[in-house]
Amino acid sequence: MTQKIIDVVGTSTESFAKAADAAIKEAAKTVRNIKWAHVESLDMLVDGAAIKQYRTTTKIYFDVEN
Repeated sequence: MTQKIIDVVGTSTESFAKAADAAIKEAAKTVRNIKWAHVESLDMLVDGAAIKQYRTTTKIYFDVEN
């Protein structure tokens, strides 16, 4: 088995979990055989003391078809 890894950035105004979910859902639109995902980094867009947006950089692992 051979796997490929891509980085996808997901965003949400609600949470890091929803941002990671958005990244996986977006990748699944064009990538088949997704097996694993790993959140590489967490970021927030902040305005003063208010969090405006959550962002995750997510590594998507998928099987390469032979």
